[in-house]
Amino acid sequence: MHRLKNLTRFTTTHHRFTTTPTLSSLHHFTTTTGSPSLSPAAGLGPTKKTEKPRVVVLGSGWAGCRLMKGIDTSLYDVVCVSPRNHMVFTPLLASTCVGTLEFRSVAEPIARIQPAISTEPGSYFFLANCQKVDTDNHEIHCQTISTDGLQTLDPMDFKVSYDKLVIASGAEASTFGIKGVKEHAIFLREVHHAQEIRRKLLLNLMLSDVPGVSDDEKRRLLHCVVVGGGPTGVEFSGELSDFIMKDVHKRYSHVKDYIHVTLIEANDILSSFDDRLRVYATKQLTKLNNNNQFVSNVCRIGVDDWLRVPSAPDVFAIGDCSGYLESTGKPTLPALAQVAEREGKYLAALLNNLGKAGGGHANGGGDMELGEAFVYKHLGSMATVGSYKALVDLRQSKEAKGVSIAGFASWFIWRSAYLTRVVSWRNRFYVAINWLTTFVFGRDISRI
Repeated sequence: MHRLKNLTRFTTTHHRFTTTPTLSSLHHFTTTTGSPSLSPAAGLGPTKKTEKPRVVVLGSGWAGCRLMKGIDTSLYDVVCVSPRNHMVFTPLLASTCVGTLEFRSVAEPIARIQPAISTEPGSYFFLANCQKVDTDNHEIHCQTISTDGLQTLDPMDFKVSYDKLVIASGAEASTFGIKGVKEHAIFLREVHHAQEIRRKLLLNLMLSDVPGVSDDEKRRLLHCVVVGGGPTGVEFSGELSDFIMKDVHKRYSHVKDYIHVTLIEANDILSSFDDRLRVYATKQLTKLNNNNQFVSNVCRIGVDDWLRVPSAPDVFAIGDCSGYLESTGKPTLPALAQVAEREGKYLAALLNNLGKAGGGHANGGGDMELGEAFVYKHLGSMATVGSYKALVDLRQSKEAKGVSIAGFASWFIWRSAYLTRVVSWRNRFYVAINWLTTFVFGRDISRI
């Protein structure tokens, strides 16, 4: 039996780059299935001058999807290579772990974000891993997935030539060198992570109700430990506390007194928020333990002021995988959805301008004026802490002055803001219906 104390989420400390990592060492992604008899030369070859240039996007996260949404498909063909065919609306992912929302409500298909991938003859989505980036020949080497559930598939290799390459592959979760994390803990980054957390939580609730289970074993099974006091960790703790108070107490009354949540953070929870809001959040959460410290260096791809990788022509990097070179004099931006989305929007506009000026093809636009450099302006932060309460901090930085509020009004603002930020009207409808259903009937506790 797995212990719920293995529910974890880790935070990181970011540092600036002084050098650019070798692009040939980058790994990411997964694929379409088909005949294993693909020829060695299978793939998409270079575009001709009479054809639309091709933008290849590695990744389907906030940065990559925002870029694909904004790219002008009358100027470019778009090819996306990613291990998942959807974007995850991460701000609401914690809500799916306890049944407040259903999983499909936070998953947006790539084809809905950029319909050209399904309709245009030169645009594609490949469910594949990018094994290598060949910057000399302007092509990437990809490999299809080798597993599909319980079935093992023969991987197939193919190449995709690019005119412009955008690396938006995100960053892998760090274990900080702690032994046993990958074997026993769960990161909260993907839909399948939330599904696993939900299954384990419900399994342990049911196992603890079996006759003959000792009180100590019940406490062990129902002790939930969340590592990381950032917005994700705090929001998951809040959702879990609501689930305990409103659903576990009603439907698992025999074990309701044995379950508790521990939130562990190296320093202060929600460190980027106003001090008053942090104190408020601490009071709202079940328990805070700050006896451990976790610090890690994060390796990122170095970019210049225009999000270009200087050592590789026609290659850009955005999102969590990128960071400013030290020569720019700018600090590395935090790994936030807000940052990734802004970078994707900016780069889409930059590539559109290049395409209109005739610089969309490979090695084109090198001498063209790129316009203003990317500048990130923080619009504020929000986090829910459970019990219909949330925090809203609208300051541009921790030192700046601005509006910061907490309580029910903040919770209403939090829900309204995220409902409007959900990508499609389809998923907005799903989210609204899920919230209403949960409010009226409670959370779904079926273990599927």
